[in-house]
Amino acid sequence: MGEEPLSASNSKPVPKLTFNNSTDWDLLENLPVAVYTCDKEGYITSFNKAAVTLWGKTPHINKDKWYVNWEIFTSDGILLTPDETPTGKVLKYGKAVKQQEMLIKRPNGSVSYILSNPKPRFNENGELTGAANTLIDITEQKNTESKQWMLASIIESSEDAIVSKNLDGVITSWNGAAQRLFGYTEDEIIGKHITVLIPEDRYNEEEMIINKIRANERIEHFETIRKTKSGEEIQISLTISPIRNNSNKVIGASKIIRDIGRQKKSEERLQQYAERLEILNSIGQVISAELDIQNILQKVTDATTQLCGAQFGAFFHNQVNEQGESYMLFTLSGAPREAFEKFGMPRNTAVFHPTFSGEGTVRVDDITKDPRYGKNAPHFGQPKGHLPVVSYLAVPVRGKSGEVIGGLFFGHEQPARFTREHEQLVLAVAAQAAVALDNAKLYENIKELNEKKDEFIGLASHELKTPVTSLKGYLQIIARNLPPDDKSKVLANRALEQVGKLTTLISDLLDVTKIQTGKLPFTYTDFDVIKLLTELREILQQTGPSHQLLLNLPAGELIIHADSQRIEQVVINLVTNAVKYSPKADKVIIEALVINNKFKVSVQDFGIGIQPDQLDRVFSRFYRVENLASHMSGLGIGLYICQEIVNRHQGRLWVESTYGEGSTFHFEIPINTN
Repeated sequence: MGEEPLSASNSKPVPKLTFNNSTDWDLLENLPVAVYTCDKEGYITSFNKAAVTLWGKTPHINKDKWYVNWEIFTSDGILLTPDETPTGKVLKYGKAVKQQEMLIKRPNGSVSYILSNPKPRFNENGELTGAANTLIDITEQKNTESKQWMLASIIESSEDAIVSKNLDGVITSWNGAAQRLFGYTEDEIIGKHITVLIPEDRYNEEEMIINKIRANERIEHFETIRKTKSGEEIQISLTISPIRNNSNKVIGASKIIRDIGRQKKSEERLQQYAERLEILNSIGQVISAELDIQNILQKVTDATTQLCGAQFGAFFHNQVNEQGESYMLFTLSGAPREAFEKFGMPRNTAVFHPTFSGEGTVRVDDITKDPRYGKNAPHFGQPKGHLPVVSYLAVPVRGKSGEVIGGLFFGHEQPARFTREHEQLVLAVAAQAAVALDNAKLYENIKELNEKKDEFIGLASHELKTPVTSLKGYLQIIARNLPPDDKSKVLANRALEQVGKLTTLISDLLDVTKIQTGKLPFTYTDFDVIKLLTELREILQQTGPSHQLLLNLPAGELIIHADSQRIEQVVINLVTNAVKYSPKADKVIIEALVINNKFKVSVQDFGIGIQPDQLDRVFSRFYRVENLASHMSGLGIGLYICQEIVNRHQGRLWVESTYGEGSTFHFEIPINTN
C-alpha cells in the first residue's frame, strides 16, 4: 500500500497517511468536512482543504499546533485551554472522547460553531503517536436553529394570536395568545379543522380565504367574527399570508389574529360620544332659540329618546284631573300618540308618583319586577296591548322655582337598557329644557301683556278720536268768530295746531293697532307721484318754515300704482323727522328718481345722526334713538308704520347715517304694485 501526503504548504516532505488507493485519498482531500492529524505534541502533520477553510489560513506542518490561532469556547461560551478541548484530552489520555460542540473565534473576529470528533492514533507497538480529528462546521445550522428559536419565541410571546393551517384547513400550529383568545389549548386544537373557530353563517369566508391563499395572495386586515371554545362570538382582524416550502410551492397559510373587540367598542363609544355631544349641542341651540312650548317639548323628547336609546319616550305635564289622578300627555317620540291615548292618560300611581312629586329620577332594569309595579286598579300593571315596557327611566323636569313642570318617561322592551350615563344625559337636557320652558312661559306672558296693551291702545285711540274731533271743530268755530286783532285768536290757532298733532298721534296709534291685527287698510290707484311730492313740499314748507325743503325730481309726470295716501304718510313722516332731528341745520333735501322700474325717494337731513349700533332698531315699534334732547317729542312709532306701508307695497325702507353729521332715509317701491 502506498502513502501520499494529504497536503503540503512548502517544499519539505509532508508526513503521509496510509490509504488503500488513490481513490480514498481523493475522497478525503475533497471531503467538505475538515480533517487533520497531529502528533502527540499537538503539531499538525496533515490536513485537507476543508481544514484550511475552517482555520482561515494554511498552517505550517510540524510548526503550527492543531488549534492554530483560535480561541476556543464551549457552546455555552466558556473559554477553554487547549488541554481542555476534546483533542487536548485525546492527546493527554490516549482515549477517544465523545463528539463535542464548540465555538471557535478567529483573530479577525469571525466565529464558527463546530462538532469535534478526535480519535487517538497508535503505532504497531500500541504507543500513542498523535490524533486524527474531523471537524464539522455547523454554523449555518446553528444560525438557522437560532432564527427558528427566535421566531418561535416571538410567535409564542406575541400578544396577537398566530395560527397556521394547511390547504385543507387543518390547524398545524397554535401559539399562547391564540389559546388565551379562543380558549383552546394546543393539544385540543392541533389537527382540528379551522371551521371550529368560525360561526356557521360565515363558513363561506373560509372558502374565499383558501382560494386567495392558493392563488398566492395575501389578505390584509380582514375584519370578521369568530367564536371561542365557550361559543362566544368575538370581533377580530385577520392578516393571512401563504406558507411556501423549499420549492416555493404554497402549502398552507399563516394567520395573525387580532382581537379588535375593545377597539371596536372604543370606536363605538367615541362615535356615540360625538353623536351625543352633537345632539346636546344641537338641542341646546334649538331650544334656547325656541319660544313655542310645544316645539320645545317635542324637540327635547325626540333628543332624549335618541340619547338614551329608548324605543319610545314621552313628556307628561304635571297636571291632574279633579280626582288628582291623570297626567296630560304633551309630546311623544318613537310611537304614535294613539298608542297612549287608547289606554287613557297615566294615573297617579306608585310608579309615576316619585317623578311628579319631585322625589328624583327613577331608573329600573325591569319595571315589572319593581315592588311599586302593579299595585293600582284597574289594570294592576300594563293594560293589554300597551307599549311593552321593561326597562324604565323617568326624569322630573323642574322650573326655575323648583316646581315640577312635568316628567320625561322612557321605555324599552328589553331589560337593563338604561344606565347611569343615560340618566345623567337626560338630566342635562331636562335642565336646559326647564330654562327654555321658563323663557317660553315668560315670552307668552309678555306676548299676552302686549296683546292687552295693543287692545288698550286701540280702544283708547278710538275713544279719544271722537272728543278730539269735536274739540277741533269747536276751536275752529271760535277762531273764525274772533276778530283778527284779538289775542285770543292767536291762542285759538295755537290750540288748533296742538289738536292737529294730537289727531296725527291718535291716527298713528290706530295704525299701529291695525298693523298688529293685520287690518291696516290700503287703496291702490294710479296717480302722478311727481305731482304728489311737489304738493307735499309746498304744504310741509308752510308748516316748517325753519328749514328750506329742497326738491330734486325727474322732469314730467310719473304714474305709479300705489296707495297715494299711505305714500304721502311715509313722505310726511320722513320729512317731519328730518326737520325735528336737525335743529341746528337749515335745509332738508328730498330727492326722487327711477331705478330698474322702481320709484325711489330719499330724504336727507344734516342733523344729529344715528349711532351705528342703533341703525337696525330705528324701525322697531316704540323705539326712539337714545341721547335725544328732551324737547324732541314722539312715541317711536312713525318709522315702524312707514316700514309696514313700504313692505305692503313690496318695497323696502332703509337708512344711512353718520353720527353727528346727519341721516338719509330711503324707500323704494315698484312702479306697478300688484
